Amino acid sequence: MDEKNFTTVKEFILLGFTTDPWLQRLLFYIFLIIYIISLLGNITLISLICSDYRLHIPMYFFIGSLSFLDLWYASVYAPQILMTCISDDKRISFAGCLAQFFFAAGMDYTECYLLAAMAYDRYVAISNPLLYSQAMSPSLCASLVAASYFGGFVNSTIVTSETFTLNFCGDNVIDDFFCDLPPLVKLACDVKESYQAVLYFLLVSKVITPTVFTLASYLFIIAAILKIQSTQGCSKAFSSCGSHLTAVTLYYGSILFIYSRPSTSYALERDKVVSVFYTVVIPLLNPLIYSLRNKDVKDALREMIEKAVS
Repeated sequence: MDEKNFTTVKEFILLGFTTDPWLQRLLFYIFLIIYIISLLGNITLISLICSDYRLHIPMYFFIGSLSFLDLWYASVYAPQILMTCISDDKRISFAGCLAQFFFAAGMDYTECYLLAAMAYDRYVAISNPLLYSQAMSPSLCASLVAASYFGGFVNSTIVTSETFTLNFCGDNVIDDFFCDLPPLVKLACDVKESYQAVLYFLLVSKVITPTVFTLASYLFIIAAILKIQSTQGCSKAFSSCGSHLTAVTLYYGSILFIYSRPSTSYALERDKVVSVFYTVVIPLLNPLIYSLRNKDVKDALREMIEKAVS
């Protein structure tokens, strides 16, 4: 296509889920409730981890880091979703779309790496419990979290710069509720092989590498658990991994479903539902997963509530 046929896009229009006013209002209240509960859940979990000395161990440092990330992760998406549901003006500027895409991708990549770091933490805890606190020193834990953010936003910078230097063919309507990669690529008219190569590299770095690292960690975890003689010890070891394994399955499963399929199988309405799940619902589920399945967290929460009402 000749350069003269390209049209400069200065803004995008987000169609959201439906044009029915009643359904839009219903979805607005549903997403608002989910967002508020997500904020309260993650803030409460962070507060418990900071205030209770029993939770001052590496495992809870990572859980608190995940909750902190989920606070911002949900806040990147939820306000735009709420605006798309309730407002008649569904426009978003090119710069606004770019900023949302950049921060969303950065949080997304960071969560992938952080979940992989948490898998390593579980492996160290189970394979060498007596030296766990020494092996997972505060400096190492902080370095793993910092590396997750660094890797996440480096990759986000690459994919954002590559995506928003594409030429869009005049069509600025995004049939989605936020500026995501698949609908943006569908609007581009010059997706070259070099860009496809960048996407494959980022897919490997974002999904495949952390997934392989997590699976390898769990293989070593299973091998370590099988060496435990007592049934109670095995049950406790599996229980300590259950919450993280649940979070990994939900998050990686939805990400792989969206981004690891050929473009010919891209189904917009179906993928919208999956996108809502990993952008809005998972930040709500993570604090529930790590609190309802964890005795120390439940005890700390109960004591906090008792102090508040007494």
